[in-house]
Parts: sequence; C-alpha cells; structure tokens
Amino acid sequence: MIKLIILDGKKLKEELLDTYKEKIIKENIQASLAVILVGDNEASKIYIKNKEKTCKKIGIDFKLYHLEENTEEKEVQELIRKLNQDESINGIILQSPVPQKINFDACSSLIDPLKDVDGFTKENIYKLYLNEETLMPCTVLGIITLLKTYQINLDGLNALIIGRGNIVGHPLSLALLNENATVTVAHSHTKNLKDLCLKSDLIIAATGKVNLITEDMVKKDSIVVDVGVSRIDGHIKGDVDFQNVQKKCAYITPNPGGVGPMTVAMIMHNVLKAYEMQKGEKKNG
Repeated sequence: MIKLIILDGKKLKEELLDTYKEKIIKENIQASLAVILVGDNEASKIYIKNKEKTCKKIGIDFKLYHLEENTEEKEVQELIRKLNQDESINGIILQSPVPQKINFDACSSLIDPLKDVDGFTKENIYKLYLNEETLMPCTVLGIITLLKTYQINLDGLNALIIGRGNIVGHPLSLALLNENATVTVAHSHTKNLKDLCLKSDLIIAATGKVNLITEDMVKKDSIVVDVGVSRIDGHIKGDVDFQNVQKKCAYITPNPGGVGPMTVAMIMHNVLKAYEMQKGEKKNG
C-alpha cells in the first residue's frame, strides 16, 4: 500500500509567497491590485482583509474601493472602466456577492481581460478552452499547481469532478483536459456517483455538501481533492469525510488547509502575471 501524503496547501502557499516576494524585490516590480466591494457582506470583508494582508506581505500595492449597498450598477461599471484605464492598476477584482440589484456577471465582464486576476472573463475562459496562455481562475490554478508540486502526473488519469459551477467545475474540466487527463463531470442530476468515484484515479469535490464523499466511494490509492466549503457552527467543513476517506488514499487535501490557501496564493500569482503581460503589451504597442 502506498503511504498517504497530505497535499498541504497552507505550506505550499507560504513557499510560493516567499518566491513572489523575492521576485518583486529583485526585479523592482511595482504591481497593484484593486478590489471593489459593494455593500457590507461580512464574509467578503474577511476575504478582502486576507487579500490585503497577503499583498502587503509580498509587496503588492492594495487598493480597496468600498461602495455603499445602495450603489447603482452603472456606478460600479463606471468604476471598472476607470480602473481599466488606470495604468497603475494591474489587477481588478469585483468581490462577490454583490447586492441583488447589481448584475455581477454584467459588471465583471467589463474588466479588462489583462487585469482579470480572477480569470472569469469570457476572453480568459475561451483562452483556457483553446489551451492558450491566459489568467486562469485562481482555485483551478491552485489545484493544478498543488497536484504538480507533489509530482502527481495528470497525463492519462481518470479524473472525476463533482460540481459543474463556473468558478471551479467548468474551468477545472478544461484545465485537466489540457493536462491530458480523462475528465468526467458529475453534478446534481448524476445517478451513479458512487460507481463513477470508484472508477476514478482523481476525485475533485466542489459541491458544498458536507461529507458527500465517504470511504466506501473511494478506491484504494486514489487522489482526493476537497474544494467544498460549508460553515457549520463556526467551523469550515468540506465535501469529503477526511478522517475516513484518508485511509484509502495515496494523496488527499485537508479542508481547511488544502485548496483555500492555494486560491489566495494564485491571486498573487495572477497579479504578477498580469503585470508582466501588460508590460509586454506596452512594449509591443
């Protein structure tokens, strides 16, 4: 039996941040990230504080644009257009969720693809589909980076993604296909989930359903990545019954401490990549 290896996203995040910090100092990079928050969602404030802290830690300039709950959609769009034109801003994030009267997709689609560090614009997703150089969605890039760092060869693996959302499931299926994995996507209408799990070398669960994946659903020596986030009594719970599933795995992510920290690291990665892409475009222009 292969010895279990925990895919430690928290540790890798710190290693990556140290690398980014060194690069910023060595190359005298003046990169900046702008985050737009509309309203006062408490969870959003925590996420933004985390982004700000991480930016400061490695030397990326952080700017928060905090708009009131009753802000009109056109004001959000005007701000995005203004930030698109501002050459001192390299990355733009519209924090989700936004108040009900604002169309998040309509607003976020206005972000310049070269500044779209979340990787959600249609242009960036289409480039991912074509397997071209792009700013990849951060959670997806975090998962791929984590697996590759632990020298897991994705080529030819039977990979099952559970969840078909636009933030993880859909783009992750493209990213894994680009790595030559054989990809199956399961969702709420899938009827034979256990059978699919038992045939899979790699299971990535991204549903937000606590303990959806149990020990009897996982084959011996498989790889399990838990992306799900549910808050139960103030604690984060994942989609995977970690305590029991780990007995069957070769590799597994903890949750928290697996994919979450990698997502934060990849925002920083994308800001630096956006900075370089913009610099290259200016040179070519």
